[in-house]
Amino acid sequence: MSNVEWTFSDFPIEYEDALSVMEDTVADIKNDKSPEQVWLLEHPSLYTAGTSAKPSDLIDKKFPVFETGRGGQYTYHGPGQRVGYVMLDLKKRQQTPDIKDYICKLEQWIIDALQVFDIKGERREGRVGIWVVMPDKSEAKIAAIGVRIRHWVSYHGISINLNPDLSHFGGIVPCGISEHGVTSFEDLGVKATMEDLDEALKASWPF
Repeated sequence: MSNVEWTFSDFPIEYEDALSVMEDTVADIKNDKSPEQVWLLEHPSLYTAGTSAKPSDLIDKKFPVFETGRGGQYTYHGPGQRVGYVMLDLKKRQQTPDIKDYICKLEQWIIDALQVFDIKGERREGRVGIWVVMPDKSEAKIAAIGVRIRHWVSYHGISINLNPDLSHFGGIVPCGISEHGVTSFEDLGVKATMEDLDEALKASWPF
């Protein structure tokens, strides 16, 4: 199925505004009033708390915090990070709707897009998101995943760190994992623009 509408926002979108658009779009997709959507954007600096977020993981409330119905724990969004909101009708795309399969495809989407830039993204058992092995053999997260499903229509989605201020992650325990760090294209010495990343994401689209 290729009738997915892509939107690319080149200015920061307020989180509450994005959430409102997603809620309306999900309802329209369910009622066959809208095509499925992929929305690539940036947010101003903020933290979001997923349904499994622990209050103790909010270390320093240096940015606005938004409670959200997506899965997962705390994450950071901000300039230099590409957020991909994916709104798909899973009933139409899967014979039997399967959230695990859907998340697996999102992971592969990120992995394939990173490969365009010779970044080896990997899954880790028990850890959500996509990880890279750093030069010192430590591991760091380069992309996060958090989804919500309503009436078998997906929303929320992924985020990939292009060149955000990584110190901003210090206000939280990202995704509840304190023993590993976060990284970005810039941190890895990979030069790319947001437009380059958008092109790679569109070319790697797995659905």
